[in-house]
Amino acid sequence: MLVDDIGDVLITNDGATILKSLEVEHPAARVLVDLANLQDQEVGDGTTSVVIIASELLRRGNDLVKNGIHPTTIISGYRSALKAAVSYIKKEMVVNVSELNDEHLINAAKTSMSSKIIGKESDFFSKLAVDAVKSVKMNATAADVAGYEAMGQSSSGSNESKARYKYPLSAIHILKAHGKSSLESHLIDGGFAINAMRAAQGMPTFVESSSPGEPVKIAMLDMNLQRHRMGMGVQVIVKDPAEIENIKKREMDITKERIRKIIDAGARVVLTTKGVDDLCMKYFVEAGIICARRCNREDLKRLAKATGGRVVTTMADMEGNETFDAECLGGCDSVREVRIGDGEMLYVYGCKGHGASTIVLRGANEYMLDEMDRALHDSLCVVKRMLESNTLVPGGGAAEAALSVYLDDYAHTIESREQLVIQEYADALLVIPKTLAVNAAKDASELVAKLRSVHAKGQHSSDEADAELKFMGLDLIEGTIRNNLDAGVVEPAISKIKSLRFATEAAITILRIDDRITLNDSKGLAR
Repeated sequence: MLVDDIGDVLITNDGATILKSLEVEHPAARVLVDLANLQDQEVGDGTTSVVIIASELLRRGNDLVKNGIHPTTIISGYRSALKAAVSYIKKEMVVNVSELNDEHLINAAKTSMSSKIIGKESDFFSKLAVDAVKSVKMNATAADVAGYEAMGQSSSGSNESKARYKYPLSAIHILKAHGKSSLESHLIDGGFAINAMRAAQGMPTFVESSSPGEPVKIAMLDMNLQRHRMGMGVQVIVKDPAEIENIKKREMDITKERIRKIIDAGARVVLTTKGVDDLCMKYFVEAGIICARRCNREDLKRLAKATGGRVVTTMADMEGNETFDAECLGGCDSVREVRIGDGEMLYVYGCKGHGASTIVLRGANEYMLDEMDRALHDSLCVVKRMLESNTLVPGGGAAEAALSVYLDDYAHTIESREQLVIQEYADALLVIPKTLAVNAAKDASELVAKLRSVHAKGQHSSDEADAELKFMGLDLIEGTIRNNLDAGVVEPAISKIKSLRFATEAAITILRIDDRITLNDSKGLAR
């Protein structure tokens, strides 16, 4: 629970969120905060793991420095260990899944949310996350494919000729509504929900296409729909009192003409980020149009992308006249106002633009909804990464234990002082299974010893039957060792590789520092 200066409360166990909320002054600690944020942006999940690994590497690196080993040797050893670890993961641990089915994706989503507030309902939310990500499937551009390959995401050679897809998470809109159980949350597939309501009771609550094949047109505006007023600083000197009435009438006519142009373009739903006054509302009610005001600008941008329209900021054209381009209108099958919790929302069904979906989360209070949002975001990122890369690795400490045993053996082949550093790197990776066991109230020492023993047997045995032992990880419910690949405890390979790279780079960055100088400003004060 985090409480700020003004008493706002934040309840979370998301590593990146906690670190982002803290006021960190120590420069080295800031590097770790940036590290968690980087992992959150690049992968979306594993923010806590990456900070734990980096901290353990730093602690062990500091001990080595105290024992007389130069930081340059430690840095060189860490780089060698990282290179060997990534190579081993790609060669031995990664499972290429040519055709990902829903089972793999749901297992990865469950693994991601197992430690979160929605872990108990992981069956429901993992299915929700997978359906949401698959609903925004788009063809990948050449630049996207090049990016996947640069990050080492390209799967087996047989897949290279196949079409590649991308899944933009920005197209998934998450709305939070108080009330009901979290299991009442739902996905609007191919639709969009916007947190807005009709501006007047006289407007219809439901609009659908009048003829088959003809979409309902939506106008998205980022401007005022209010009675026209003279600009600031403009003075009008009137000699005849009768002209005042003409000025007022013309002001009303300008507004009426604007609305007439929007209606004539074919709009049956009008959404604006600014205000709508009673005069404009009268025209919309008479035309049977749904109008909503004070909409969120970011939501409108998403809706514009989903419906194939554009957000209009002004009606002025190149000639100085006012026109409304019909091409700016978005299209959908129907729009309905639905009561959700304490208020109303506008549901847009059958969007005609690029893929778009909305997840409406229900929950008891704001804190729970915010934490559900963060947990679901991590799961969406994991599913996206798996769909784009088609590769996975076993979770539950399996990869870290396998790497620890492999690096321990690899260290014995090094003839320089780096041998000690690589052995320390190997031991540092065991902090993940140890932390998992401690959090599950199990005997960490015994479980990690069993895990290392099993992985050592698998790596040193020539028997093919022992090859599957590399997938052995922790079963934290029973407190035993099991094959986590068969058990469905999996995560994207890129998540594991990037967390190792980021953690090692952060540790190296801090180990490079040999002194700290506090600079004074012109007044002689430290800053």
